[in-house]
Amino acid sequence: MKYFNEAAETMPLDQIRALQSEKLVKQVRHVYEHCAPYRRKMEEKGVTPDDIRGIEDLHKLPFLTKYDLRDEYPKGYLAVPQKDCVRIQSTSGTTGRRVVAFYTQHDVDLWEECCARAIVAAGGTAEDVVQVSYGYGLFTGGPGLNGGSHKLGCLTLPMSSGNTDRQIQFMMDLGATILCCTPSYAAYLGESLKEMGIKPEDNPLKAGIFGAEPWTEEMRETIQKSLGIKAYDIYGLTETSGPGVSFECQEQQGMHINEDHFIAEIIDPDTGEVLPEGSKGELVFTSLDKEAFPLLRYRTRDICILSRKKCSCGRTFIRMTKPMGRSDDMLIIRGVNVFPSQIETVLLKEGYAPNYQIVVDRVNNNDTFDILVEMDDELFGDTVSAITGREKALVAAMRAMLGIGPAVHLVAPHSIQRSEGKAVRVVDKRKLVTDSQWKG
Repeated sequence: MKYFNEAAETMPLDQIRALQSEKLVKQVRHVYEHCAPYRRKMEEKGVTPDDIRGIEDLHKLPFLTKYDLRDEYPKGYLAVPQKDCVRIQSTSGTTGRRVVAFYTQHDVDLWEECCARAIVAAGGTAEDVVQVSYGYGLFTGGPGLNGGSHKLGCLTLPMSSGNTDRQIQFMMDLGATILCCTPSYAAYLGESLKEMGIKPEDNPLKAGIFGAEPWTEEMRETIQKSLGIKAYDIYGLTETSGPGVSFECQEQQGMHINEDHFIAEIIDPDTGEVLPEGSKGELVFTSLDKEAFPLLRYRTRDICILSRKKCSCGRTFIRMTKPMGRSDDMLIIRGVNVFPSQIETVLLKEGYAPNYQIVVDRVNNNDTFDILVEMDDELFGDTVSAITGREKALVAAMRAMLGIGPAVHLVAPHSIQRSEGKAVRVVDKRKLVTDSQWKG
């Protein structure tokens, strides 16, 4: 089985563009008529649905950002009656305000097909056993791949994250052949199997589908060697549905974007100008089929490159690189979106000045996450036990806000490096993907 939906995945380019144009015209009218905030944005730009006759007019539409969605929390961009929705998913909040994405049953079916396509592209068939070790709940990773596995007809192991001993027990006893999780957790599972004396050739896995956090080609090689598999990338965001917006095929040279459901653009993050294919810039997505939460020209803030170079797999969908960075200040740590503004919110609430530094690194393929927080002169005079207690309290507060617990270190006043009088807020020591690693 080479494709889940061969007709769509191998569609000639002229047919892709004609289909996108047809769907875009309908979607713009749907959004204009049923989503007041977006209608206001169109009116401010002087655009009506009659101005959009095809994808060549896409540039006329206004952009959407995470700030727009946050400001209309929770239901401002809902474009159907709530009674027609069957599910929500949600992002982590930047300052406690989350983006809530709504789904009709049609939206769920669309999303699950995208994930099924990703599983097939990684070599999956209905005969496979898919172990889903992404988190479930509001996070899209678990529900997305779980649904895609069901859509394909695979036996699905809904493991969620954590409990590594149980993960390995079910993997071995039930013969899991495809693993879906974050790349850092896949690396950890490989280390754990080795510690248990289980060689790569002795586990049943043949492939892994890994996403939700940045990872390098070097990390891919480590995972492939430790688990004895081929490791595939997958991309998506809660705002556009979840994982499966794009996925790697067996060529492993960039992720095919499901262009029958999404239009991808690359823009200059400073000017908003649309850039030609092959340019490095910010990725923008338009959802063509979503009913409940149909975002047009959503700025992902991810920096990448698009390419239509012919792929040996036969898919005609455009490919995107791994994200090469961000055009905003968001960090992805252990699969979780972290904004410095969240850190500041916690510090101010707990009575600290916002003098801090985030230090992220990758040790043995796992992200480390430290926050240095400057004390004032009064706190600096506290006992060691009092300072330790304050650090533990901050860890708990940070975990409640972020969903993950950093290591918090209270440090001496004025000890965090300044640059031209301004504190360096983020030090990211991870070596992520670069232009030279893109071979698309």
